[in-house]
Amino acid sequence: MTARSGLHPSDGRWITVGLGASLLIALGLPLIVALLWSFMDPATGWFAPDILPPSYALDHWEWAARNGDIAQALLLSVGIGLAVTALTALLALPTAYALAKLPFAMKRAVELFILAPLIVPGIIVAVGIGTIFFRLDLAFSIPGVILVQTVGTLPFMIRVLAATIEAIPNDLINAARSLGAGPAAVARHILIPLAWPGFVAGGLLTFISSFEEFEKTFIIGSPFVQTLPVILWGYLGGRVMVFPTAAVVTFILLVPMLIVFFLAERVLRDDVMAAGMGKL
Repeated sequence: MTARSGLHPSDGRWITVGLGASLLIALGLPLIVALLWSFMDPATGWFAPDILPPSYALDHWEWAARNGDIAQALLLSVGIGLAVTALTALLALPTAYALAKLPFAMKRAVELFILAPLIVPGIIVAVGIGTIFFRLDLAFSIPGVILVQTVGTLPFMIRVLAATIEAIPNDLINAARSLGAGPAAVARHILIPLAWPGFVAGGLLTFISSFEEFEKTFIIGSPFVQTLPVILWGYLGGRVMVFPTAAVVTFILLVPMLIVFFLAERVLRDDVMAAGMGKL
């Protein structure tokens, strides 16, 4: 019997089955359990050794629909996410252009510095920045939450934009400069139109990161800035964990992110996202 080398077309079926099973265990089962908790009938409960709830009801979803705090937290999370995305794009463009087009000393060190918020745990970043925000009267405020979230989202936007701008021909930029265009004109007429896939890809990543961000928001904004992740922690982080309510909030938190992923899959090319993520 000779040993087989490499993969054969017939192996694709087993690879697909293995990946599907792994996805079901890692993602599907937790969502199914959360879905069961959200429809559990509070009159009967759900206790061991029952594998499934004895009965189902819409009480927890009706409570969420009547709860003004959850609706307000959802709108606040979306508003903060949009503000963080816009601010991140504005701040990331100059840095991304410098990394993509300008030769300068210690560029690698600058890149590592930009990635620092991703390397350092978010709780450490939040505590360090929180001390400064307290002195600047930015704590417990929406502007403070927007600024502290921007610290964590900038690396994503910078890397994706840098990868996109790097593919823009230098001849276009040099031609615009030779005709008298300044930096603002070059950015407005060349960089932004040609780098729009990077803006969209980075913007979607930024919005998702902001929408689900908890640590920085909790330390800087709580208890006055209540986003959906902060409310979710209130049901799971105390001594008494309210699983049915937390499950409902989890799905409310999940829906916007699924919409964003759907939009990303529809409007983005694979090479745009891969180029940026490959540099992280």
